[in-house]
Amino acid sequence: MTRTNDRPHPSRTKPVIAVFGAYGHTARFVTAELLKRGWTPVLSGRDAAKLEAAVAGLPGVETRVASVDTPASLDRAIAGAAAVINCAGPFGDTSPPLIEAALRAGIHYLDVTGETLVAADTFDTYRNDPRVKEAGIVVAPAMAFYGALGDLLATAAMGDWAAADALSVAVALDSWHPTRGTLLAGRRRAGRRVVFSDHRLRVLAGDEPPPQGEWTFAEPFGRQDVVGQFSTTDVITISQHLDTARIDTFLNTAPLKDLGDPETQGPRAADADGRSSQVFLVEVVVRRGSEERRASARGRDIYAVTAPIVVEAAEWILTGRTRATGVVTAGEVFDAEDFLRALPLDGLSLGGEG
Repeated sequence: MTRTNDRPHPSRTKPVIAVFGAYGHTARFVTAELLKRGWTPVLSGRDAAKLEAAVAGLPGVETRVASVDTPASLDRAIAGAAAVINCAGPFGDTSPPLIEAALRAGIHYLDVTGETLVAADTFDTYRNDPRVKEAGIVVAPAMAFYGALGDLLATAAMGDWAAADALSVAVALDSWHPTRGTLLAGRRRAGRRVVFSDHRLRVLAGDEPPPQGEWTFAEPFGRQDVVGQFSTTDVITISQHLDTARIDTFLNTAPLKDLGDPETQGPRAADADGRSSQVFLVEVVVRRGSEERRASARGRDIYAVTAPIVVEAAEWILTGRTRATGVVTAGEVFDAEDFLRALPLDGLSLGGEG
C-alpha cells in the first residue's frame, strides 16, 4: 500500500531515499535530517498506522507498507529510490532481506545497526559477493554513532601510519536511556562479546566476565570506572581496514545502570528537535612502539547524532565522494577528517600526538 500526504513538500530537489523502519526513534531523526537537506524520503515499514503517524505534519512525504518476509513488498518500497537506509531492528532479521532487495534494484544500502554480530555477518556474507561489485553499489552497515564515529576517529588518528600495535576506543556517556531496540539487541547478544586481538576477531561467551578498569577522559567526565571489551560495532568496522594487532573498547560504567533498569523510559526530549540532554565523548588512542596518536569527538544524544552520520554518508555516496564501492566502512570509503568536520559535534580533536 502506498500513501502520500496531499500537499507537495517544498524540498523535492534531490533523488529519493527510502527509509525502512521509518517510525522508530532513530528513524524519525533520519527523516528530519533528509528533509532538512532537501532529499526526498519515502518512509516504509510493516505497520501502516505507525507510518501514518510518522508522516503527520510532513506534507508530501510518501509511505509504503512493506515486510521483510515479503520480498515483493520490499521491491515496491524501494522502487525509484537511489538508496535505502535501514533503521529497523533487530537488524539480524532486516539487514539480509533489505540488502538483497537493494541488490535487485541496484541501489545503495546503508544501515544504523549497533548489533556487533549482525555487522560482522554482513561483512562476512557480502564483502566478497560478486553481485555487490557488479551492481556498482555501496553496502554500508553501522553508519551510526557506534560503528562509524569510532572508525572515522581511528582512521583520522592513524593518519599516515600504515600499521599500529594497538588501538583503543573509549566511550563516556553521562546517562543512557536506551530505546526498545537497544534493549532487544542486548538481550539477543546475551552477553556475548566480539573482541579483536592477535589480528583476528573472536566471540566470547556471555558467561565470561568483562575486564574492569579506569580511563581518564577529557572534561566533562574526567576519571571514570570503565568496563572493557565493550561489544561495539567499532570493533568490526575498524578491523575491516586498519592494520592493528589489537582493538580495545571501553565504556564508562555509570550509564550501564540504565541498560539494566526494567523501568527505563527511553530517551527523553530536551529540545525542539527531540534530542535528549545526554552528553557523549568518544576518545581514540592509537599506539605504535613508543608513539601515540589521539582523536576525540564530543556531542549530544547518541541516537540523534546517528541521523547526520548516516545522511551525510548517503549524501557523499550519492554525490560520488567515495573511494570505493562494495561493502565498506565509513573510515575506508570517506575522507575521515573532512567527514568528521561536517558533523554537528560540540567538540572535535584530530590526530594529536600523545
